[in-house]
Amino acid sequence: MNPIRLLVVKTSSMGDVVHTLPAISDIRRAFPVAHIDWLVEASFAAIPRMHAGVTRVLPMQWRRWRKKLGASATWQAMRELRSQLREQPYDCVIDFQGLLKSAIWARQANGPVLGYDRASAREALAAFFYARSARVPRELHAVQRCRLLAAAHLGYPPPETLPTFGLQPPQKTAWKPRGECAALIPCASRPEKIWPEARWIAVGRRLKSMGLSPLVIWGTEEEQVRAERIAAGCEGEVPPFMNVQDMAALLATARRVIGLDTGFTHLAAAMGKPTIGIYCDHEPGLAGIVGPGGVASVGGKGQVPSQQEVLALVEQQRALR
Repeated sequence: MNPIRLLVVKTSSMGDVVHTLPAISDIRRAFPVAHIDWLVEASFAAIPRMHAGVTRVLPMQWRRWRKKLGASATWQAMRELRSQLREQPYDCVIDFQGLLKSAIWARQANGPVLGYDRASAREALAAFFYARSARVPRELHAVQRCRLLAAAHLGYPPPETLPTFGLQPPQKTAWKPRGECAALIPCASRPEKIWPEARWIAVGRRLKSMGLSPLVIWGTEEEQVRAERIAAGCEGEVPPFMNVQDMAALLATARRVIGLDTGFTHLAAAMGKPTIGIYCDHEPGLAGIVGPGGVASVGGKGQVPSQQEVLALVEQQRALR
């Protein structure tokens, strides 16, 4: 019997891509020789490439294409991607995203598309594009939803083990901190997620007193300015701009990580780093920090955590190490 050929569709965002990784580990345990391809936004393609269970990564640039739908180059790039998706037949195509966008792209592949049912999908219309759908409670954590969806469609028992992310970060770093470091990640996709700078500085100073150099991460020019202010207030360092692969290698060197509800925080936890997630505009029950290295989530929608709450978690993690 030929090995099962499967296409995973989870294109964005970074945290969502990270949350899908344990489902890949589950599939590999059930089908050790499965051929697993993954359709993902190009900027996040380094993440599935770090999982040994993924055979091939198909990068797309929908975030760029949707802004230039009138350009002939955009349509040429989309045709080329569709050709790649149809090169060989898939036994199944699983849309882990549950959006109309992801369902339409999943249909471009050569194989039956499977996904969430109307009550479970993030956008109910997506379910109309699936050959088969499964109900997965929406109140579950994103990691568990992905794992249950794969189990339901591929016919193995719902997993009861702790999630295995299977990440193998690069060993070589593009930039090295001065010494042992702790990463602070004060950047986020929306201003509602931001935690006050004075509290970051206080956390950085506490880490400095523990012998760890605060390493303040950024992604945009505005975030760089904020990172430099925070680093100046706690004698920290600000690395240069890095892509996802280089940042993964850098975070792998950190002793601990404290960050907002953002992709790099979830990536650090998935790599086994002791990680604290600070939530100011989202409930951590649905997408809280998950990982094998000792993690915690604090705050919630309309519940901005205090400086004392975060420092208390820093001390708790210190006691566990």
